[in-house]
Amino acid sequence: MKRLRLILGDQLNGNHSWFHSIDENTMYLMVEMRQETDYVKHHIQKVVGFFLAMRNFASTLKSQGHNVLYLTIDDPENPQDLGKILKEQIAKHAIEKFEYQLPDEYRLDQQLKTIGNDLNSPTEAFDTEHFYADREELAKFFKGKKQLLMETFYRMMRKKHSILMINDQPEGGQWNFDQSNRKKWDSSPKIPEALNFRKNVSDVVETLANAGVTTFGHIDPKNFNWPTSREESLQLLDFFCKNLLVHFGDYQDALHTQEKFLFHSRLSFAMNTKMLSPKEVVDGVLKYYYTHKEAIHISQIEGFVRQILGWREYMRGIYWREMPNYASCNALENHNPLPDFFWTGDTKMNCLKHAIGQSLDEAYSHHIQRLMVIGNYALLTQTHPDEVDAWYLGVYIDALEWVEITNTRGMSQFADGGLVATKPYVSSANYINKMGNYCKDCHYKHTQKVGEKACPFNALYWNFLAEKRSHFENNPRMGMMLNLLDKKDAKELDELKKRAREVIAHPDRF
Repeated sequence: MKRLRLILGDQLNGNHSWFHSIDENTMYLMVEMRQETDYVKHHIQKVVGFFLAMRNFASTLKSQGHNVLYLTIDDPENPQDLGKILKEQIAKHAIEKFEYQLPDEYRLDQQLKTIGNDLNSPTEAFDTEHFYADREELAKFFKGKKQLLMETFYRMMRKKHSILMINDQPEGGQWNFDQSNRKKWDSSPKIPEALNFRKNVSDVVETLANAGVTTFGHIDPKNFNWPTSREESLQLLDFFCKNLLVHFGDYQDALHTQEKFLFHSRLSFAMNTKMLSPKEVVDGVLKYYYTHKEAIHISQIEGFVRQILGWREYMRGIYWREMPNYASCNALENHNPLPDFFWTGDTKMNCLKHAIGQSLDEAYSHHIQRLMVIGNYALLTQTHPDEVDAWYLGVYIDALEWVEITNTRGMSQFADGGLVATKPYVSSANYINKMGNYCKDCHYKHTQKVGEKACPFNALYWNFLAEKRSHFENNPRMGMMLNLLDKKDAKELDELKKRAREVIAHPDRF
């Protein structure tokens, strides 16, 4: 039987059972499409990273003897539409059966189901063989429960997969070392120089320009720094274990003007394209930990495992439980536009200048920059979650909808009304100052609440609580903040609200 197998750009799993044997009657199809470059405006590094990783994967499959058809973005035979491409290739090669791996994005899942129903040949979908949990595991686990707490799901996953467990008890005597993972970094311990790949991607950049693909953000075409092959991804994992794991947990929430990556692994792109699987990442890190226990505290490894086995799998489960309605959630009824400086980094607020500027320069920022600086500002200024969504999905190289939208609409913007986060993650300048040095040389004073030099986050914070109070009055985790709001001097609160309105109406001035 002649089969056509589709491989999407985030399905670069060379260990998939599809590739265990060579079959001359099976053709693998990979395509660069305007459909994927244009459904949201992407960072240039994101498009280059995906295309280069896809091309490397196709070359690897060919070198192993597999029959691969690869259509580039500028191929004259590429109609840029997945349905047309599949119908053309099925007819051209007399294909008798079409097969694909289950997409991780809802829109592609629906599109492939529709295409499959329209094809004359039989169609079969396969698991990607990547995640610990299948699409429905979280929904089944929480069936009948009132709250979808990540912590309970995480503990179940730890037990099920025997990770950091001694019999049925957590290794180290506690499940979660999050309280130990909140240290402020200030020049010590020394951060090793990041592993750089320094690839010349000028040809890919030129191809995208000639094809008319619209992107944003910055790139140095002669020094592309992301892993785009399995070999490079494994190198990055090894580098993390040997150089960064020892302090990862302690400083995973830290912010610093001179350090973009701190002790973070930067493995998310390799994992989200499936060049690395979560299991081999966790297994690799655990193996290193167990042979270096005298130097690495369990809080470092638990903090890392929690992000992958817990948060990553949890967010995917939420995605498949809640889509497609999740994509239109706006529980707080926020409708303001995203400020222009999200596309330039041009603002006097030092924390946003660094976090957004880094995002534009590197197509990356770590989770506290995304959540407590950029996301915090977007929520406090009551920005429409659609606009926040599109920016996050486009700007980060590791952003695919299944992981981006749940983190953005749920964790960051509270647009789902508390399904993911038990309270909105908002703060005044105090938190940002506590976690790093962004406030040190800022134009504004983090200690001032009103006046021209007052940090905008302070006024925005109290204004947000006042304006959205009705949404939080029955939330026990917001009780303390609302009590403090009630004790605010009326005149001071009016001044805070006035300044907040100015920030929201004229973000370009701040």
